[in-house]
Amino acid sequence: MSREYNVAVLGATGAVGREMLNSLSDRGFPVKSVKALASSRSAGSVLEFDGKELKVEEVGPDSFKGSDIALFSAGSGASSEYAPLAAKSGCVVVDNSSYWRQDPRVPLVIPEVNSNAVKKHKGIIANPNCSTIQMLVALKPIYDAVGIKRVVVSTYQSVSGTGQKGVEELAEQTRLLFNSQEYAPKVYPHRIAFNCLPHIDAFTDNGYTKEEMKMVNETVKIFDDPNILVTATCVRVPVFYGHSESVWMETGRAIKPEAARELLARAPGVLVLDDPAQNVYPLASEAAGREDVLVGRIRADNTLENGLVMWVVADNLKKGAATNAVEIAELLIRDPELLKTDWS
Repeated sequence: MSREYNVAVLGATGAVGREMLNSLSDRGFPVKSVKALASSRSAGSVLEFDGKELKVEEVGPDSFKGSDIALFSAGSGASSEYAPLAAKSGCVVVDNSSYWRQDPRVPLVIPEVNSNAVKKHKGIIANPNCSTIQMLVALKPIYDAVGIKRVVVSTYQSVSGTGQKGVEELAEQTRLLFNSQEYAPKVYPHRIAFNCLPHIDAFTDNGYTKEEMKMVNETVKIFDDPNILVTATCVRVPVFYGHSESVWMETGRAIKPEAARELLARAPGVLVLDDPAQNVYPLASEAAGREDVLVGRIRADNTLENGLVMWVVADNLKKGAATNAVEIAELLIRDPELLKTDWS
C-alpha cells in the first residue's frame, strides 16, 4: 500500500484555502488526514473535503505537529509567525504569501519551470505570485529554446485576486450601478465596476507597485538569471475570476511564431488556443476552473527582429495559487528525503 500523508491547510476558509482543499481532492493527493486551520474568527466553521465535513480549528504554535506538509494561504503575518514553527516541528510548508519569496533560504517554485529547486528547501517553500506563475509557465519553453533577454508584461487581473471581498465589491457595485444607485468603494481606492485600475498593491519609491516588482524579482529568482530584464504594469479589471496578460519578449535568438506555438503545444501545463481567424484565443471566462495556462495570439513583433508577443490567461485561484502549491507537494512526496526539514 502506498504511503498517505497528513496535510494541514492554513487559511482554509479563504478563497485560495478552499481551492487548496479542492485541488488535494481533485488531483487525488494521497491524504491520510487533513487539518483545516484558520484564525479564531473562523474556528468552528465547517468545510467539506472529499464529501465529508471538516471542522476548522484555530491555528496555534502546536498545530503542525504530526503533519507532513502544510499549505499556507493566510497572509504574510501568519506565514512569518507559523511557517518557522511548522518547519521546526518537521512539517514542510508550501507558503502562498509573499513573505518568504525573496528569502535566500527559501526556494521559489513553479513545478513546470524549476522543479529541482525544491531540493534546496530547509522546511519552507514559497509559491510565487499568481501573475508570475502563469507568465513563466508560458515563457519557460521559449526561454529554454532561444533565451529571453527582456520581457514587458501588462496584466489584467480579476477581483478574486483580492479575495472574496473583491468579488463581493464588484458584484455589489455592478448591481447598484445598474439601478442608478451610489456605492462608496471599500476594497479598492476607486470604483472597480466598469472600470480598470492601474493599481495593485502599494506603490513603491520607483513608481512601480509591489505587485509589479514581484513579477520582476520573482522572474529573476525562478529563472536564476540576473540578466533577464522585466518591466510590468499590473491592472485590476472588472472580471470575477481569471487573470490575463499581454506578454512581449525579446528573445536571444530569433524564433518564428509557428515554432513557438509548437514548443508551447508540447509544454507541460500549457494549452495553446491560437486560431484568430476562427475567434479562438484564451479568455478569462474559459480559464476559470481550469488548471492549465492558456496561451494564444502568438505573433512576431513587427518592430523588432527578435520580438515575440503572446496572450496568456489562467485561473488565478487554481494554477495561480492552489494548484501550484499542491503540485509542489506532489514533488515532495516523490522523494522521502524531501519531507525532511532543517530549519533553524
